[in-house]
Amino acid sequence: MAKLLTPDICVIGAGSAGLSVAAAAAAFGVDVVLIEKGLMGGDCLNYGCVPSKALLAAAKAAAAGHKASSFGVGPMEPTVDFARVNDHVRQVIEAIEPHDSQERFEGLGVTVLRSAAHFTGPDTVRAGETEIRARRFVIATGSTALVPPIEGLDKVPFLTNESLFDLRSLPEHLAVVGGGPIGLEMAQAHRRLGSKVTVLEASRALGKDDPELAAIVLDTVRAEGVEILEQTSVEGVASSGQGIAVSARAQDGTPVTLAASHLLVAVGRAPNVDGLGLEAAGVDFDRKGISVDKGLRTSNRRIYAIGDVAGGLQFTHVAGHQAGLVIRSILFRLPIAMRNDIVPWVTYTAPELGHLGLTEAQAREKYGDRVRVLTAEYSGNDRARAEALTTGRLKLIAGPRGRLLGAGIAGAQAGEILNLLSLALSRNMSMKDLAGFIAPYPTLGELVRTAAIAYYAQAPKNAWVRRVIAMLRKLG
Repeated sequence: MAKLLTPDICVIGAGSAGLSVAAAAAAFGVDVVLIEKGLMGGDCLNYGCVPSKALLAAAKAAAAGHKASSFGVGPMEPTVDFARVNDHVRQVIEAIEPHDSQERFEGLGVTVLRSAAHFTGPDTVRAGETEIRARRFVIATGSTALVPPIEGLDKVPFLTNESLFDLRSLPEHLAVVGGGPIGLEMAQAHRRLGSKVTVLEASRALGKDDPELAAIVLDTVRAEGVEILEQTSVEGVASSGQGIAVSARAQDGTPVTLAASHLLVAVGRAPNVDGLGLEAAGVDFDRKGISVDKGLRTSNRRIYAIGDVAGGLQFTHVAGHQAGLVIRSILFRLPIAMRNDIVPWVTYTAPELGHLGLTEAQAREKYGDRVRVLTAEYSGNDRARAEALTTGRLKLIAGPRGRLLGAGIAGAQAGEILNLLSLALSRNMSMKDLAGFIAPYPTLGELVRTAAIAYYAQAPKNAWVRRVIAMLRKLG
């Protein structure tokens, strides 16, 4: 006979979203059951953000040697021991693991079940030999790498983000299918560490970002030796000697073939909904994920869905934010609404590429000629000059009355600069606010103020402004 648990909250999935809900609820003394069939910490810790950024850090260190000569230092040709690079990646994961571990959460008072979970009814979940009937359920099962229907892919060894970080030897030639953030980050990282890299993208590389800013990043990545083939669709793959033969076709019909030692598939993510028994729970879903309203509730009002499994913007920081919203709703009965319009995202190439709010095209479609685009070039920033980081541009999208509508950055530390702009957008700040803050000198953060001040560039030429000044002068 199954053991019965009746907690206040049952969380399915111990990734970023699920762990945040469980920890917060337990902190308030709420009875919580957390179910996870795989690794604690989910995709972000084990296969995503953490290992990828650790690998990027190693690649940055390798690239620094090549660029040292511009400072009068060198020559410094790095020697890459890829096994030790992999050790670094594993050590970073292991250092963070205790924070996400089963032991820690049990110490917080959470009941952790390591088993697959599936709904057997609208208010009941089964996990192994345990049945859980909770007041509220939170589905936070995340997503996995999407595997496209490429002919022959099931007959050759290929990598996704879930297996890439297990490599102990540097790929001789890495072919990357997909020119999105994951594909481009890993392409540049492996090129910097010594691999030959080819990226094949069926549409436009970094296609979800501002084309003007994306071009800055793509030009830099290409200059480092990564071959990026846009408008090129992969039609088939096959084993060839010790490697993989890739057959593709350009948009104009030109056939493209290449031989690679390794193949990385990075074409997107698929929500983890299989096996959850969502039909039995009365939860609506499709291939994009579980359907939720603005309050993150599913078609079954007892059940919330957050993070990647709910579709939409698939970022760790979004999952964490949604977890906080759900806690407010479940514990305090407060109204909540997820706002995708204030969510920033960053691609951690070098230079970084960040975006927030409306793009220039979206803003013009909504506000027409009331939109002004203000820019600041990294080449005009003193800190960027001092550190030879002059490749880049910051764009602010200003709407009626100078209100900040969005921003885009291609350049060093774009993600850090977006922190300030994310706050500004969430608080409906204007160019007046951004032009009025004091930035320490010299910092890259001054780029924000430089762009905002440009909003008032025509003020000295305004006849009315000149008349007011003249009148005030006469008054003494």
